[in-house]
Amino acid sequence: MIDIRDAYRRALDGFGARLHLVRRGQWELPTPCVDWDVRGLVNHVVAENLWAPELLSGRTVAEVGDAFEGDVLGDDPVKAFEASAQGAVQAVYAEGALTSVAHLSFGDVLGEEYITELFADALIHTWDLARAIGGPERLDPELVASCSEWFEKAREDYREAGVFGDEQGVPADADQQTHLLAAWGRNP
Repeated sequence: MIDIRDAYRRALDGFGARLHLVRRGQWELPTPCVDWDVRGLVNHVVAENLWAPELLSGRTVAEVGDAFEGDVLGDDPVKAFEASAQGAVQAVYAEGALTSVAHLSFGDVLGEEYITELFADALIHTWDLARAIGGPERLDPELVASCSEWFEKAREDYREAGVFGDEQGVPADADQQTHLLAAWGRNP
């Protein structure tokens, strides 16, 4: 498995590359995440990025409060993403980030686990964004392999928490990306 900080940075880079392909008139398109259109999906990823420095520095959800509720994109979603991604990447590479305790809404986890969750979220949402706008859907195979390895161990916890939809059936000989997306409730 690659260094999780590198994996997260690369997943954000992939998301950013797809984000730069969004054209005027595509912000309201539906995404595979039924609760979000393209703008809502990007808003979610930016909000997650904004949370990362706060939670990796030891702050609690209660301490941060509703600072990242609502629209965090403003008039320039691409600029908002780029600024948030830069801050998140700096936070995950900060000394002690992997061993810090992140106080999440469902409990405390080590920074490494939190960063892994951020990585997986960014990777899967990269595909969601690409699918919504008709962009390139092929994800970095090394990131897919890393996410698949982690998710195989975490799948039941996520399923019980209701984080994603029902697993989709795919042919046994489907590629690793298809299996990963289907496990996350996507229909690739």
